[in-house]
Amino acid sequence: MRPMLATHGRQVPTGEAWAHEVKWDGVRALTEVRDGVLRMTSRNENAITIAWPELATSPLGDRDLLVDGEIIALNERGLPDFRTLQDRMHVRKAASAARLSRAVPATYMVFDLLRIDGRDLTGEPLDVRRELLAGLGLDGTWQVPAAYDDGAMLFEATLQQGFEGIVSKRRRSTYVFGERSSHWQKFAHRHRVSYVVGGWRPQEGTVDRLASLLVGEPTADGLLYRGRVGSGIGPRQGRALAGLVTGLGRGDSPFADEVPRVDAQGTRWLEPVLVVDIDTHGRGYQRLRQPSFQGVRSDLTPEDLCRP
Repeated sequence: MRPMLATHGRQVPTGEAWAHEVKWDGVRALTEVRDGVLRMTSRNENAITIAWPELATSPLGDRDLLVDGEIIALNERGLPDFRTLQDRMHVRKAASAARLSRAVPATYMVFDLLRIDGRDLTGEPLDVRRELLAGLGLDGTWQVPAAYDDGAMLFEATLQQGFEGIVSKRRRSTYVFGERSSHWQKFAHRHRVSYVVGGWRPQEGTVDRLASLLVGEPTADGLLYRGRVGSGIGPRQGRALAGLVTGLGRGDSPFADEVPRVDAQGTRWLEPVLVVDIDTHGRGYQRLRQPSFQGVRSDLTPEDLCRP
């Protein structure tokens, strides 16, 4: 069984026909309890139960059940972050999974009920499924996230709080395994933030064509590395940026923390004086997610970006 998926929406829908939920940045999982045996599967139908020992016991015991949800873990800023789960996703040894579950505890956000006590609910409207789900009293490592009537409010609130986005669902929608349905629409946030350039990478096979920037966030602990940005830097932008970094070179990294080898290799380090705007997916993460270069901020200095 593959889970039902959402399409990309253009505008958050309004009206009583829609309910709205937080879009969780985690690992999608269907969980079935049949004949007393619990089995979790990924969206690609791979068995993943062993990777999540803290989630692998149903709070309803051996009760017949099939639910859909998202496995999440929080980053250092208290936000759900897919990358916090990456060391756990592919673990298939029980001892390693148990150790990682203590270091990076996960929570299962259960947002849909598809079967209970042998009753198939996939043909029932979402409102019916959600009402039955809420009545199960799930709490602890399995939780039922809230649904909201006001999508615009939720979209703005999740934007300000740094969440990934929202999902809007028709209240009358049924559940169709494996379908990407327009009855479910997702709206992801992107954020434009200013960063300081600490290095640049040439285009592969060249020595002087600027292809990407290494950027950081100025803090009380120094310039902390946030990621490498190549998207948005075409030939014209590359030529303009190459002119701006001329004369700013230095022999060592300006970042106070360690730059991953994959990013540091071949990088030309710079004095950290140039400020640029980056459009990024999500906010509050240690590394930029799907970043895109937007332009140079000649009106800002690194000191202007220092946060108290």
